[in-house]
Amino acid sequence: MQNRNLLVCLLITLGLWGSNIKPILGQALVPHILQLDSAQLEQTGLSLAEEALQLARFQQFELALSRAELATELAPNNQRTWALLGSLYIQAEELEEGIAALQQAQELNPRNAEIRFVLGRAYFQTSDYKNAIEQLRKGLKFKPENPGALFDLGNAYYKHGKFKRAIAQYEQAYDLEENLWPAINNIGLVQYEMGKVDDAIAQWREAVSIDSKAAEPLLALAVALYTQGDKEQSLAMGEEALRLDSKYADLDYLEKHLWGKRLIEDAKRFLATPRIQETLAQIEDLPQSP
Repeated sequence: MQNRNLLVCLLITLGLWGSNIKPILGQALVPHILQLDSAQLEQTGLSLAEEALQLARFQQFELALSRAELATELAPNNQRTWALLGSLYIQAEELEEGIAALQQAQELNPRNAEIRFVLGRAYFQTSDYKNAIEQLRKGLKFKPENPGALFDLGNAYYKHGKFKRAIAQYEQAYDLEENLWPAINNIGLVQYEMGKVDDAIAQWREAVSIDSKAAEPLLALAVALYTQGDKEQSLAMGEEALRLDSKYADLDYLEKHLWGKRLIEDAKRFLATPRIQETLAQIEDLPQSP
């Protein structure tokens, strides 16, 4: 009853007692919401994207991803936020999410070559070589003199079984960047699968002449020479290559580096030789660098 009297007094004070206005029951106060314009939201999103980029540089990918995701929500029509998010997803090996984000970036800016290049590499990682080729070729229409993209296109053609086209892309990449020994190395990989062993050997010799510390072409050269019967020289080369980088003794690692079936089978026999096995045992016994 006391509460009712208080309510009556309040209504009289407000001049509402006896009027036809009835109190509205069951409603809460409507909060005031601060309205931000789209330009402010986009600027905040771009600031978050910059933070994400800085975090990624320090290998803090989880924090970088959370900021990049929020950046796309605040700036959904900016291709830079989607491109960054896609790149971070790919670095985190979340390829499907990365491709989806990059597709969004590409739709917002279809003429951006770099987005198509990254998207092409992402498709390559999922073994979707057809789409990888399509995206890389479209990107090269806007930026044709890009050795990295030409090299990637060569890899996609190679895995797609288009050997001659792969070699042509590697050659173009090397013409643009003269010290790009991986292009020469990969021409050798393709030629070996085509049965052109002598041509492959010539390519690997050239790659080694460009960079004497490159373990991959040196090991490939050793394997090819061993298969041809040059045991002593090939074993010495193989030992040197594995001392430069022992990861190349792993057949799965070789496959990831696009060594074909023929070369891997020959490498398996070469790596199983007692001398190479002894060398690998010695490498494993060496103290590891901190």
